[in-house]
This record gives sequence, structure tokens and C-alpha cells, in this order.
Amino acid sequence: MKIRINDRNLGIILILPSFILFVGLLLYPLGYGIYISVFSKHLLSRDMTFIGLKNYMWLFKNPDFWQALWHSVLWAGSTVSLQIILGTAVALLLHQSYKGRSIARGLVLFPYMIPIVSVVLIWMLMYSALYGVINHLLLKLGLIESPIAWLSSANSAMISVVLVGLWKFFPFVVITILARLQIIPLDLYEAAKIDGATAWDQFRDITLPQLRDILFIVVLLRTIWMFNNFDVIFLLTGGGPLRATMTLPVMVYEQAFENYMMGRGSAVAVLMFVFLIIIMTIYFKAFRQQEAL
Repeated sequence: MKIRINDRNLGIILILPSFILFVGLLLYPLGYGIYISVFSKHLLSRDMTFIGLKNYMWLFKNPDFWQALWHSVLWAGSTVSLQIILGTAVALLLHQSYKGRSIARGLVLFPYMIPIVSVVLIWMLMYSALYGVINHLLLKLGLIESPIAWLSSANSAMISVVLVGLWKFFPFVVITILARLQIIPLDLYEAAKIDGATAWDQFRDITLPQLRDILFIVVLLRTIWMFNNFDVIFLLTGGGPLRATMTLPVMVYEQAFENYMMGRGSAVAVLMFVFLIIIMTIYFKAFRQQEAL
């Protein structure tokens, strides 16, 4: 006996597994985090006390929260901007035809494939004030008079972690930009050369407009990922020294797993989510206005 299923029910059956995963992996954790944020809950206790918006009021009055928010914006803005600039430049270089290009394309992916723990260990050794190669080179060149404690100084810690974030994640930009460069019609460049366009004119009038859509997606994704990035800063500095690299994701960990205040940790995470929603909304509106011009 054959069972016949109409198209509507078949569509529901096919989409049901994805919907269950969506609810289980995204909506439920998000809803539970919002729920916990209005309670006072100790990590090691099952008891919870409803306190309304007191966790949020505590955060708004806490200078550490606003400092962490500024550090998150600085961290995400700096790393994303540098990744876009360096990634686009490297992609343009790898798009050219020369001997050894395939090897170069493979090597540029190296940082992205290394586990983050290995990356942190490598850079901690390079930053070492005693035997780090960075201090050694700067001393040889005469740029500094004495070794710098890159990760232990409040003045240099943020710059140090930004450089690690740049090195680790810029290959993602290279891959996406290079893929888009390879499908730009060569006829556009040939016509521009006939008209006497310089290399800069070709880049400005042909390459950049062709990369516009993919750059929009890359900036969006990298901003979300870097703003929420936890492991790089936590493993390198733990938010120090003197909270100089304390970002919101590290603050979530601090409140939830060091201070055992799950409600406050959840409140920080919820505010991170709201902040990203606002930023992305403004970003989309600005992009649509640009398209309308």
C-alpha cells in the first residue's frame, strides 16, 4: 500500500529536522540566556532568585562594563580593518601570474589552519621579553633601547593581541576576495588599457566595484566573529594586564565562571547580542543607501 503525501506536508517533513536543530542549537540557548539574565544565580547552586533588571542596572553603573565595551569595539574594529586591508592586498598579489603562485596560495592559508592554542604559544614566544624574536630584531635595528614586555604592559597589550588576531584570521579575507577576483571578466581590464587607464584607475573603477558585494559580506562576518572572539585574548592575556584587554566575551567568562554569577554573565552576553543587532541594522541601512545612490 502506497502512502501519498501532498507537497505541503512533504515540505514540512523535510524542513522539520533543520527546524529542530535551529531551535535546539540557537533559539533555546538564546532564550535561556535571556531568562537567566533576570535572575540571581550562583554557578554551583540550583537555586535562583528573580531580581528583574538589576543585573543590567549593575552593568550600566559598572565602569568595567563600559571599558570592556570600548575594548571590544577597538579590538573588532582594528582587527577587521587590518584584515580587510592586508587580505585584499595579498589577494591582489596572489591573483597575478608568476612562478610559484600555487605555493604562495597554499602558504597564505597556513595561519588559518593552525589550532588557536598553537598560535598563542608561537606568539607568546615571539613576544617574550627575554628571548623573543620580535624584541631581538627591534634591538638589532636600533628601534628600541631595551626589551618590551609586549603582553605584560597596559600600553602595548592591545596592540599585541590585535596583531595576533590579524595574522590568524586575515587568510579568510584572502580566500574570499581571491575567489571573487578570479571571476571578474578580463575584457573589462583590456578595454580600460585601450582607453589609457592606469593600474590605479583599473583598481578604482573596475576591481573595487566588482568587490563591493563580497566586501560587504566579509566585513559583516568578520565583525561579528571578531566582536565575539574569546580565545585569542583570553589565552594571550586573560583580559589583563590591569584589564587593558578586557573585552565583553572575556567579561562574560569572568562573571559566570570566575565570580560564579551566572545572571550577570548572561546579562553581558545579552547586551552583546543587542549591540550587534543594532550595529548590523545600521550597517545594512547604510549599504542600502549606498546602493540607491
